[in-house]
Amino acid sequence: MSTTTTVTAYAAPAPKAPLERTTVERRAVRERDVRIAIAYAGICHSDLHQVRAGWGGEIFPMVPGHEITGIVREVGPGVTRHRVGDRVGVGCMVDSCRVCDDCRAGLEQYCAEVPVWTYNAVGKDGQPTYGGYSQEVVVDEHFVVRVPDALALDVAAPLLCAGITTYSPLRHWKAGPGRRVAVVGLGGLGHMGVQLAHALGAEVTVLSQSLRKREDGLRLGADDYRATSDPATFEELARTFDLVLNTVSAPIDFAAYFGLLRTDGAMVNLGLPEEPVQVHLQSLSGRRRSMSSSGIGGIAETQEMLDFCAAHGVAAEIETIRAEQVNEAYDRLLAGDVRYRFVIDAATL
Repeated sequence: MSTTTTVTAYAAPAPKAPLERTTVERRAVRERDVRIAIAYAGICHSDLHQVRAGWGGEIFPMVPGHEITGIVREVGPGVTRHRVGDRVGVGCMVDSCRVCDDCRAGLEQYCAEVPVWTYNAVGKDGQPTYGGYSQEVVVDEHFVVRVPDALALDVAAPLLCAGITTYSPLRHWKAGPGRRVAVVGLGGLGHMGVQLAHALGAEVTVLSQSLRKREDGLRLGADDYRATSDPATFEELARTFDLVLNTVSAPIDFAAYFGLLRTDGAMVNLGLPEEPVQVHLQSLSGRRRSMSSSGIGGIAETQEMLDFCAAHGVAAEIETIRAEQVNEAYDRLLAGDVRYRFVIDAATL
């Protein structure tokens, strides 16, 4: 009979405090639960926001991490989707109501009752959720996805957030042949957005503050790479794009970027600034442009994304670190010193 398990983890004990080694309890495996031995956990910029109490509503101590890959070690008696030994992943959510319109449509990320996030949340059992900076995790099988054999577990981990966060809007706004897509920022999200938009057949342009990462952008599949610090960029690319994916969290001149959109074009914001932003609607109305945002993706779409990446040779570019390097990695992430995703080797816990 399954019992609770004490596992090693890295947690932030308080807002803005350095992460430190600790232990957390994982629940006993229930009827439809899967126990996963974590192999790798990606470090997302949202981890930094929440550990440093940037968004509000944080729960401490906090074990971050929602880009998780590993191996199934135990399954409940009612599990049908996964078996012991399977290569699997867990993304940003571990539960939802399952009965609202969005959940029934496969859009669990927009659950009417709000999904139970992989960390910094409270589960239906009233217990806090702890993320992937740990040795194991126990998750309902519905929220566990299969990692195709063609994807190594380390480079697959960031796909569970950075990958699906960019794939979902690209699919929703129909990126593909004959469509022009701009990706703002070449970071953890942006480098996935470029690869995915290219693999979908769109013409891709990177818009970055400088040309410092130009070679990387072109190698990843961009057809063009422009510096937004050059005023000529906005003049030359006016009314060019069907879709602009904004992957940065810092404030930008929205009106300038709206000017890059063709009639009926859309700008989709994926980064989440900590402060409110202002938008002048006049800069949208002239050509029926739209400004939107997008969450992650539902479970079925996340599986679709993983299968797509495996079929098209798309994966995250990573720097693997030991667990004890996590605070250094946070500082480097804040400074933009990573190409393009830190991934924790859970064996070092």
